[in-house]
Amino acid sequence: MAKIEINEQVQSLIDAVNDSFPGTVEVQFIGNLQSGYVRHDQSQQVQDGSNIIVQVNDLTAPNYTASHELIHQLMVLKGFPQVFFSLTSGNDQLDEQLMIMGTELYDIVAHFVVVSEQRKHGLIDDEIEQLYLKGIQATIKPEPTPGDDQMTLRLMTLLDALVFYGDHIKMVEKQLKQDYPISFEAAQKLFKIISEKAIDSPFTMRRNVVKLFKAFDEQLSEWRLPPINNAEFTTVTSAFSKRQLRLEVRQLFELFHSDMNEKNSGRRAYVGFNRTDGQNAFVIPAPEPKDDTPDFYKAIYNLTVEDLFKQLKMPYILR
Repeated sequence: MAKIEINEQVQSLIDAVNDSFPGTVEVQFIGNLQSGYVRHDQSQQVQDGSNIIVQVNDLTAPNYTASHELIHQLMVLKGFPQVFFSLTSGNDQLDEQLMIMGTELYDIVAHFVVVSEQRKHGLIDDEIEQLYLKGIQATIKPEPTPGDDQMTLRLMTLLDALVFYGDHIKMVEKQLKQDYPISFEAAQKLFKIISEKAIDSPFTMRRNVVKLFKAFDEQLSEWRLPPINNAEFTTVTSAFSKRQLRLEVRQLFELFHSDMNEKNSGRRAYVGFNRTDGQNAFVIPAPEPKDDTPDFYKAIYNLTVEDLFKQLKMPYILR
């Protein structure tokens, strides 16, 4: 394990996470790799019993990379929405791909908060911004004409870059427009949608995640590429007022039979879609054939929202 000096700002983040987390959280620096760029896949979280280890496996900018992971963890502890994957298509490779893309889009929205905190702590400077540009160039090749099968990756990468640079985008805009003209323009369109309203609460973050899922698929369809369909595949933490928790399930949600199965049982899945925004809010397996009667579904619809979410052990945000 490499010996790296954690700076004061990162240490304060470790302390903040440990103040909220029931186990302990520590940062480990692994190996000696220095790629010469920064990217968000240079660290990971590993669960060790009740403890979490943040492993940084690229030492190009260790304090920046560690802080990025720690702020993500802090957001979870502070009750920001999360994404869950309870459906399976039956094809492990496809499921993995859909989960990666759903998580990536969720993370892009979370990065509004992460980057803001990093800048506040002085963890992003001119050098990090240059290393980030190198990270983009190491991830996506310049765009050919016509486009290729990397357009989805380019769109995600450039949208994330717009969130990262924020007001500083001017310093790299010319380069990005030159190398990725079509996908950069599309990323700017999506950025406008998700930056319209600032993220000032877990609820507003959830709203922006759902908006991005929808807008991203619309852009892919425009390019005649297959949509990801996160509205169905990805469950996003719901947000309720106290009044909504007392309502019946039928008033807020609609159950639809999915073409996919519920992951744990292997049975056909029912997805509970939020009536307001059409987002997957929970997944239940179809009952055993003997119990598959109208009464089964009536009973679910008649529950209060609070009782259903207790039964499903699903977390939710209280507005």
